[in-house]
Amino acid sequence: MGSKAKYAEEILDAIEHEVHARIYDYRNYVEPFVGGANMIAKTEIYPAFKMMNKYGNDINPYVIEMFRALQKGWTPPERVDEEAYRLAKENAKLTWKTSSPDLQIAEIGFIGIGCSYSGKWFGGYARGNTKDGKPRNYAKESKDNLLKQKPFIQDVIFSCEHYKNMYIPEGMYQKSIIYCDPPYAETTKYKDRFESVKFWDWCNEMAGIGHKVFVSEYQAPEGWRCIWEKVVNSSLTKETGSKKAIERLFTK
Repeated sequence: MGSKAKYAEEILDAIEHEVHARIYDYRNYVEPFVGGANMIAKTEIYPAFKMMNKYGNDINPYVIEMFRALQKGWTPPERVDEEAYRLAKENAKLTWKTSSPDLQIAEIGFIGIGCSYSGKWFGGYARGNTKDGKPRNYAKESKDNLLKQKPFIQDVIFSCEHYKNMYIPEGMYQKSIIYCDPPYAETTKYKDRFESVKFWDWCNEMAGIGHKVFVSEYQAPEGWRCIWEKVVNSSLTKETGSKKAIERLFTK
């Protein structure tokens, strides 16, 4: 689990290699768990993916509103102190309709991932020093990264739904490449509880109707092939630190 930013191109290379000559059969690129949009942004450097319609979905409304606001010209804050972080975290605990009007929904989304340890949703206020010993400004770093990312997500159609309910074009000439980066089994929770068995059933269903499905996970059920793997640092929380894990990409 964690950001795919460092090896997004490796995963996209593996996807492209898997579909190679058939890539033009697919008109859409779909991410049901778009997260920080690191993968979907990287599709813009691939001519074949760039031509596709792109759909990015996540169940976290604050993150989706952040990306929608960014598309419309919103600029994230450059400084976020610990009190602002605490306030944003408290507001994020409220229901969607009763969140404080004093804090922009997009700003809560930005603070929740951009100012948190390892980008984990309100996983602890990020602290650290630069190589020369000065305190790092995580808000500015995150702001700068988002603004660099902005041109590459302008055409993404963002949605906030359970993955089973997100819009995926249907029809003979509307096949999609679906890339899933779900909460990994027995690790991160998905809202209340992520049901991995039902997720894989859904993946089988999508593959059965003609979509090409790819899943980032550590393990996969029988019938799924591993087409790429890499030893990575799996970020957990500020308290637990990180551990080595083998990131894998599966398809049918």
